[in-house]
Amino acid sequence: QVQLVESGGGSVQTGGSLRLSCTASGFTSSGLCMAWFRQAPGKEREGVSDIDKLGRTAYADSVKGRFSISEDKATIYLQMNNLKPEDTAMYYCAAHGPCAIYSGAWRNWNYWGQGTQVTVSS
Repeated sequence: QVQLVESGGGSVQTGGSLRLSCTASGFTSSGLCMAWFRQAPGKEREGVSDIDKLGRTAYADSVKGRFSISEDKATIYLQMNNLKPEDTAMYYCAAHGPCAIYSGAWRNWNYWGQGTQVTVSS
């Protein structure tokens, strides 16, 4: 059974940092495209970053230069620096998808974690 379990969320002040982790079981994350999405209350789920089987990465414009995605065996990470209040959202790990994070892409990803809350206060 495929499972994705996120951890590392929390509450920080503006300018702070957090590192999210997503551990996959039931399959190995290597060889798959994996991604981070986020969803704020009342808003559609949006792509944050993805990483493909060759280690190539992509980022939403809103997080470029501040967030960094990486992978180590069955775990992917999202290092988030210089956090802003607008980064506040539930963050979800996704796997086995189109390796894309454009608007609406979330609908084509097959596996999801339960989410981890990130709250940034001003």
